[in-house]
Amino acid sequence: MSRIGKKPITIPSGTSVTVSGNVLTVKGSQGTITKEFKPAVFFEVVDGKLLLTPRKKEQATLALWGTYASHASNMIKGVNVLFQKKLIIEGIGFKAEVKGDELVMNLGFSHQIKVKIPKGISVKAEKNLITISGIDIELVGQFSAKVRDMKKPEPYKGKGIRYDDEVIRRKQGKKTA
Repeated sequence: MSRIGKKPITIPSGTSVTVSGNVLTVKGSQGTITKEFKPAVFFEVVDGKLLLTPRKKEQATLALWGTYASHASNMIKGVNVLFQKKLIIEGIGFKAEVKGDELVMNLGFSHQIKVKIPKGISVKAEKNLITISGIDIELVGQFSAKVRDMKKPEPYKGKGIRYDDEVIRRKQGKKTA
């Protein structure tokens, strides 16, 4: 049984949640998110709260119950307050800038790396900090992971792209005799 799925999700004022079949639509001050779910879990809006109930008492359905509750909760949070990830670029000559709908980065390679910014996300690049924000937590996390994979931080000098709260375990390096 899911402890997360059993709890009703409160819908804040100014946010509207509509359920039509397997499609959940959430509208708020920051935008609108629509997501289609499998019919294993039933969504219901009652007295300003979103309730989820599994249709069958099977292992797979009970596993989806908590997952769908987390997805619905993140959708409600995202349309009210934007989700945000910050990436720090460390290294001499490493920089990033936004040109149109692309993030252009110089990361020590012989060429520039260009990454297309997906719709629904806003990216700001200033000096050595990239800020990625949007209403969809999955899209923000996926794009920030994609950008970080372009140049992962190395353990000797810490050069590369890392999250702002990430700690890089440093290695000592070679010793001279």
